[in-house]
Amino acid sequence: MKTLLFTLEYPPFKGGIANYYGNLAKYWPKAGEFEILNNNQGQLLNSLPLGWFKAVFKLRRAVKAENIDHVLVGQILPLGLAALIGAKFFKIKYSVILHGLDFTSALKISRKKFISRKILTQAKKIICANGYTAELVKQTFPKLAAKVIVVDPGVESLSAYNSQLATQLEEEYNLSDQIVLLSVGRLVKRKGFDYVIRALPPALEQAPNLIYIIIGDGPELKNYQQEIASHNLKNKVIIINQATDQERDVWYGLSDIFIMPARNIAGDFEGFGIVYLEANLAGKPVIAGRSGGAGEAVEDGLNGLMVDPEDINDISEKILKLALNPELRQKLGQAGKERAIKNFNWQKQAEKIYNIIL
Repeated sequence: MKTLLFTLEYPPFKGGIANYYGNLAKYWPKAGEFEILNNNQGQLLNSLPLGWFKAVFKLRRAVKAENIDHVLVGQILPLGLAALIGAKFFKIKYSVILHGLDFTSALKISRKKFISRKILTQAKKIICANGYTAELVKQTFPKLAAKVIVVDPGVESLSAYNSQLATQLEEEYNLSDQIVLLSVGRLVKRKGFDYVIRALPPALEQAPNLIYIIIGDGPELKNYQQEIASHNLKNKVIIINQATDQERDVWYGLSDIFIMPARNIAGDFEGFGIVYLEANLAGKPVIAGRSGGAGEAVEDGLNGLMVDPEDINDISEKILKLALNPELRQKLGQAGKERAIKNFNWQKQAEKIYNIIL
């Protein structure tokens, strides 16, 4: 069966959704039977009124040219609407993949919610990238519950550890005898990096050798810099907003604890959090916020610790629990590595989706 991935986000576009689709293509079980139609060159959308409508024609052309049997729709709006039109007029068969914010955003306006129900009703399957989103779909559209299936993201192996680069970074950032707390992700509020900064001063009273490294860029950069200055943490919090994938992977190795206490802000939540598993692959314990789909990536007490993402005291306490207990760090990190390898293999996840849409 020949499948077409129809998406707005695809590598080299950055982010969890693009990563999901890039790996889905990479590990699709049937070589030569997976095609991609993306918007990387702006071929699906434009800025004109109804600019999304060109996606209908692009979809029809791709389906005919490649003899596509099934379309995987990457974004419910607007691409799901293009697929719905295609199903009505060109007999296209499709399934929709939902990640979280894409679905909750569609529910905020009654017209979009109505259209979304139509799209999902016509879809063969509703594939959710985490259980939290799956439950939201079932609660919102109970009649569609039988179509909902969860396929979590997989995790790829980290790049080969570059010991020379590691030594360079250790010297550059004076990491000797430091306990390295690490965050990786886009600098947006829901990631919770601001709360980690606020939680550091009380943690430093008991663990003065803590140092917090944040790798990422985004709209909250200036706000985080102001937070750092206001708490006199200039030498204790370092933001690296230009890092290669290899540098990021080396930082996973250099770290002692990974933290991302993501929170739900008006429906904007962390769908899964692949970075938790990446840190686990490096043998590191993680701290995650109880929100969104993080509970699927992190099992409290097994591969990391869960916190109330809006409780600075809880965040500080969990940081100290790991900072002051190297044996616990080792235990959780090793269990996390074994779990990530066993349960979150991209080849298995791609096979699940293939079998779902057969």
